Order: sequence, then structure tokens, then C-alpha cells
Amino acid sequence: MSATANASKSEQAYTWIRSRISAHTFGPGYRLVLGSIADELNMSVVPVREAIRRLEAEGLVTFERNVGARVTLVDESEYAHTMQTLGLVEGAATALSAPLLDDAALSQAAEVNERMTRMLDHLDAHAFTELNRQFHSVLFEPCPNPHLLDLVHRGWARLSGIRDSTFAYVPGRARHSVDEHAQILELIRGGADPLEIELAARNHRWRTRDAFLDALHTRTAHTPGEGS
Repeated sequence: MSATANASKSEQAYTWIRSRISAHTFGPGYRLVLGSIADELNMSVVPVREAIRRLEAEGLVTFERNVGARVTLVDESEYAHTMQTLGLVEGAATALSAPLLDDAALSQAAEVNERMTRMLDHLDAHAFTELNRQFHSVLFEPCPNPHLLDLVHRGWARLSGIRDSTFAYVPGRARHSVDEHAQILELIRGGADPLEIELAARNHRWRTRDAFLDALHTRTAHTPGEGS
């Protein structure tokens, strides 16, 4: 097989596996058997292995000794602490950015939020999460404090391994999220007190955290021990 063909098959395998992780068809802890996936996709294990290595680099897959590749488990404590911290720094960055956001930027954020709203009835967690990132980026990137902005970027990077999980686990949170986005935009457009904007952005992040953790606890309580 040529290198080009192998790369194409690797991309196909990557997209196929990633979409199932995003949809939670392959949930946290799910064992990824290379041979079975290769058979399903009618290809050799070589491109599948390459795809899984790529997913491992993104934090979506973990290799365990004597087990092989598994979908990364959600580290509940790490997630909770990261979201708590991100709520604080992103809220502050959004408040500092607010006076610097012109009509064009606010219109861009509103347009992104409208695209998210149109997705609600047929939710694609991965696409929705990407739009969510774009929305918040418009609001916090103008932050004039580079140290604070760096902390926001670090927080988003820490969440990269489970970036599709929240809205896949809690689809109902998506509708609340776009409503809260609209409220934050309204505060900024209306020239609200910076502290009010900061608290709105912070609480928005923390509500997402709480919804995810509640759903995680509910699923754990109702899911019997799973064999591979």
C-alpha cells in the first residue's frame, strides 16, 4: 500500500473512531480492539494503529499495560478543578475584554451563538463544542492582561481530552448554554458593571461543570461493572 493510501485510511479510521468517542458510542474506558476496528473498516491494523496514536496524543485514548488502548476515563477531580479555575480566570478575562469589544465582535459572537441554537434539535457534540470555543474566544481574547489570558488558554488546553464529553453526556445543557450566552452578550452590550459580567461568565462555566458531574454520577450509579 502506498504512503498516501495508508495516510488516507488512517484519516478515515481517525474520523470514525473519534466520532464514536464524541457520541459516547465508545464511552470512557471502552477498549479499542485494533483488529475488530480494522475489520469493521475493511482495512489493515496499520492505519488503525496510527489513528489511535493520534487520538492518544489528543488525550482521547490511553494505553494501559497488558490491556491496550482504551477511551480515556474522565478524571473527575481534574475536570472539576480545571472548570472551577477556568470559571474564575475566564470570567475575569471576559470582564476585562468587555470594554474593548466593538459591535463587530459582539455581532460575531451572536452569530456563532445563533449557529449553536440551530443545532439544538440535532446536536453534534463535537461541532457544538467547537462553536462554543469560538463564542468564548471572541469574548476573552481581547483581554489586555497577557498573564490572565495565558491562564485561560491553559484551562482550555487541560480540557482538551474531554472536550466533546460535556454536551454528549448532558445534551440538555446545550440549550441552557446558548441562553446564558445571550445573557452575557446582553450585559456586555448594555455596559453592565464589570463584576456583573465576570460573575455571569464564571457562573456559566460552573453550571456546565455541575451539569456534567451530576450526569457522570448518575451514569456511574446506574451502570454495572463493564467487562471488555
